[in-house]
Amino acid sequence: MLYDVLDVCRYVIYYSEKKDYGISNLKLQKILYFVQAYFMLENKDHAPCFYEKIEAWDFGPVVPEAYKVYARFGGCDLHVAESDIDIDEDDHRNFHGLRYYDIIDNFDKELINRVIDRFADYTATDLVSLTLCQRPWKDAYNPYQINEITTNAIRRYFSAAK
Repeated sequence: MLYDVLDVCRYVIYYSEKKDYGISNLKLQKILYFVQAYFMLENKDHAPCFYEKIEAWDFGPVVPEAYKVYARFGGCDLHVAESDIDIDEDDHRNFHGLRYYDIIDNFDKELINRVIDRFADYTATDLVSLTLCQRPWKDAYNPYQINEITTNAIRRYFSAAK
């Protein structure tokens, strides 16, 4: 199943906050790139996680739709929006009523969790350095141009590295 990238972002932020990892917009962009790669490697049909394009920007892979939503936070950690949290009668925060939590399949949540856990100790700068060394970004990047990092390029690169 293909998801809307903003639902995936909200879930990544939720999980990162729950695990106390901390995630900035810059780190979120790289996590989205790796989520896309892991989905195409581990799903039987090699389908990506989300349908929005990933582009090769100066600091690595970026999903423009997601970047624009979270750009206003600068380098600060992102948090689950208070408007997305249900507060029950005992004043407990309930994340499980969240739309994005419910629409992402449990198997897919586990895969996303593994990606986040895998890169939790990396800083945003570490992830930028890592992605700038990888072929999908290197082949697509051209200064002053907006070029897509295709799902085929990501799939080929990570399949070969497996």
